[in-house]
Amino acid sequence: MAHSLFLADVSAIVGAAHVLTRPEDTAPYTLDYRRRYQGQPLAVVLPGSTAEVATLLQLCQRQQVAVVPQGGNTSTCGAATPDGSGQQLVVAMQRLNRLRAIDTANNSITVEAGMTLATLQQLAADADRLFPLSLASEGSCQIGGNLSTNAGGLAVLRYGTMRELTLGLEVVLPDGRVLHQLSGLRKDTSGLDVKQLFIGAEGQLGLITAATLKLFPRPTAHATAWLGVDGSQAAIDLLSALRQAFGDRLTTFEIMSQPCQQLLEKYHPGQLPFIQPWAVLMELSDSGDSHPLQQQLVEWLSTQQLVDGVLAHSEAERQQLWQLREAMSETQKRDGASIKHDIGVPSSAIPAFLAECEAALRAAFPGVRIIAFGHAGDGNLHYNISYTRPDNAELFADEASVNAIVYDLVYRHQGTLAAEHGVGQLKGHWLQRYQDPVALQLMQGVKQLLDPQGLMNPGKWLSPARR
Repeated sequence: MAHSLFLADVSAIVGAAHVLTRPEDTAPYTLDYRRRYQGQPLAVVLPGSTAEVATLLQLCQRQQVAVVPQGGNTSTCGAATPDGSGQQLVVAMQRLNRLRAIDTANNSITVEAGMTLATLQQLAADADRLFPLSLASEGSCQIGGNLSTNAGGLAVLRYGTMRELTLGLEVVLPDGRVLHQLSGLRKDTSGLDVKQLFIGAEGQLGLITAATLKLFPRPTAHATAWLGVDGSQAAIDLLSALRQAFGDRLTTFEIMSQPCQQLLEKYHPGQLPFIQPWAVLMELSDSGDSHPLQQQLVEWLSTQQLVDGVLAHSEAERQQLWQLREAMSETQKRDGASIKHDIGVPSSAIPAFLAECEAALRAAFPGVRIIAFGHAGDGNLHYNISYTRPDNAELFADEASVNAIVYDLVYRHQGTLAAEHGVGQLKGHWLQRYQDPVALQLMQGVKQLLDPQGLMNPGKWLSPARR
């Protein structure tokens, strides 16, 4: 295939201005968020409609050109990064960013895949509704990417992941056919729910172009507290008690180990209310006024065994507490390299996992530092390791050994190695090791059915790279 002729055909589909080939123009699309993977695409294409995407994929199939879908390029696992062959076409979605419909009576909204999460949140708020997915990258991550990784975020405890928030999808299949399933129905038993195939598939089965998503009544009352407890078991006991006392008004339950708090104090001095063995950031939300809800929480907390605690009495104080939690990832990045794990275990298993994994890591790597924090309400922990050697030297030479210790214990506790960030090219070989083999066979069978030529996002966990 002559690249110049192929790119001329691409330009005829999307317009020459939307085909990027110069290195200075393609550079933002070639390096992943963590700067771990870098590729070299044939070109970066920015389609402006579903019809253009369909025609583009038809062309790529005829010419045997591999396609790498890319949203906001915030993947932490290299899921949207091309390889270094110069043969793959990056299809970036930012021009497909329109609002197609909003139905407040049905509590649903239909948007295109290139819309940023922050824009969707604002559209919902403008309609006096809530779209509850919230991520640190919400200003740049896009809805298509959120769907492709089944993103979770801070409110899964109450609202679920993107899988639970999705009513319908529009997807362009590898051969250019378009799956039109954007219905806002909440009940439909007319066969298999095929849209679920594409949620969490990381662009390997097709290219999501639009979605119909759930909206919710916008909470007007919040009760937010930063609490200190003497151990991870006390934190999980508190979680169970809060669920029993407040039901689905418990929206968020985050935990932070003492080393996390110490890092925050180092880089954000004077902002932490206190430092305790474990900190909990929890929030209730409801309709009505905040004061009665806050008073109810204060009265209930007075019956619990806490080491310390503060309650946000204003929206400004609430935001200050949330900013501490949201600063954690960036704070750790400022402090140096770490081996990151986006793991999940049942919430009830968190204390045992933490104790067993710390013991195993310290036995293997004396002096290791463990930074553990995350969404304990749904069992998702960010479990990050550094200082396996003095001065944090040659950290990534120990990555395989560290991962084996962590993942062995994760799966011993019926967990997962990818709770919300996906698999990408970072964890594919680990997935082969730990995933149920029958489940893997089914996934690979679906891949073969929909993409027999292996052109959709090759080199990730469902297929080998095309060179």
